Amino acid sequence: MFRRSKIEQAIHVTAAVTAILFLAIVTVFAQDGRLDRRQSEPGQFDFYVLALSWSPSYCEASSERFPNRAPDQQCSARPYSFVVHGLWPQYERGFPAFCQVPAPRLDRNIVSSMLDLIPSPRLIFHEWDRHGTCSGLTPNAYFETVRKARAVVKIPDQFLEVTSTLSVSPDEIEEAFVKVNPGLTRGAISVNCNSTRLSEVRVCLSKEFRFRDCAEVDRRACRRDKVIMPPMRAAPPKRIKPHAASGAL
Repeated sequence: MFRRSKIEQAIHVTAAVTAILFLAIVTVFAQDGRLDRRQSEPGQFDFYVLALSWSPSYCEASSERFPNRAPDQQCSARPYSFVVHGLWPQYERGFPAFCQVPAPRLDRNIVSSMLDLIPSPRLIFHEWDRHGTCSGLTPNAYFETVRKARAVVKIPDQFLEVTSTLSVSPDEIEEAFVKVNPGLTRGAISVNCNSTRLSEVRVCLSKEFRFRDCAEVDRRACRRDKVIMPPMRAAPPKRIKPHAASGAL
């Protein structure tokens, strides 16, 4: 299913080039003290950010930007609401990325096992290359950590089955998450937007999966008065198999 295709090879080449550019920029900024000096040391970070993407927004934006490209798996017939974008190691200021170049290869079984949370093989590879390699964990342990982190955060009921377009404020979204997640404060969650749409909700967690405040992440939150939440894709109708006609006894 996940043979080493030209697309996959291109993903890794792109990741390697991006990593080199990122590390060059990091070196410049670290030298003048604007970034944490632990850059690129796997396992050396302060906390995690769990990024939950509003899938309908991603799919709408993607279809607008790339109208001729085949839709990503998460933009197919199955309806998705919040999906995992990633679990990102963070510093109090800044974040590490691409801590191993080239990154250790992902087993195909790991990719398959994560599609329920991250319904995009391309994104799973990218998240491992960019963020997972900085966790200090093996691929299997990192993606198990992603699953554990996702289990900590409850999605508010009103966002589980959105069948029509919503217009809500970032504050309303934050408050809804805070209300259903005991221990979560407004300082530990950030609502992000892309143009007029809700992009994602970011929740800060300690390495022990406890909610914790994160001032820098919170400062990057969406400042719009209202954001649009496009509806989830409609589920395809179920096919009902006709009953076989029973013969006379």
